[in-house]
Amino acid sequence: MSLTADLPHTPIATDPSLTFQLLSTAHFAAVAHSQQRRKSPSSPAYVQHPLHVAALLASPASSLHPNPPIEVLQAAMLHDVIEDTETTVQELRERFGDVVTNIVLECSDDKSLSKEARKQAQIDHSPHKSDEAKHVKLADKLSNLTDLMSAKGRPAGWSVQRIQEYFVWSKRVTDSCKHVNPGLGEKLDEIYRNGTFELGGKTYKCHPECE
Repeated sequence: MSLTADLPHTPIATDPSLTFQLLSTAHFAAVAHSQQRRKSPSSPAYVQHPLHVAALLASPASSLHPNPPIEVLQAAMLHDVIEDTETTVQELRERFGDVVTNIVLECSDDKSLSKEARKQAQIDHSPHKSDEAKHVKLADKLSNLTDLMSAKGRPAGWSVQRIQEYFVWSKRVTDSCKHVNPGLGEKLDEIYRNGTFELGGKTYKCHPECE
């Protein structure tokens, strides 16, 4: 199911109004996440993550390249604002419209649930998401997994078991999404099959069960 199939996909670089929309969205995300930091040792600004998610969707590796729908890029930049900031659904809908807001809502966890319940919900609900939400979910996981493979990017104090469990869980989430974006799906599969990380002077497989 696609929410944007009937919308015109004009190359952003040739349409100043779309460029303005995209930059305005990036600014909104930066303000919304301004008090948040990533959990890695260097504590970079949190907004680098949603911007990276959008960049992955627009990159040559993505099957959306070279003309990704702007609504998908906007939702990628905003995918954590409902879940992790004071931004309301009404505010998002008034500013960015129904399509973008609905994608963001599909990508947002229910914080009333326990952490384990939220993780299981992502597995259970992923097959039923819109294509747009699946694109964002793939890029979101690819961004997070790339960080986890780097000592500079992963949260301080994570054990080998916790890191590997995150990769195993992520695969269960993304396996039902990767058909919408074979390019990013291939990147994820390569990480699951062959990705490694170093911890305590030793090298480990990211996904211990995937060959």
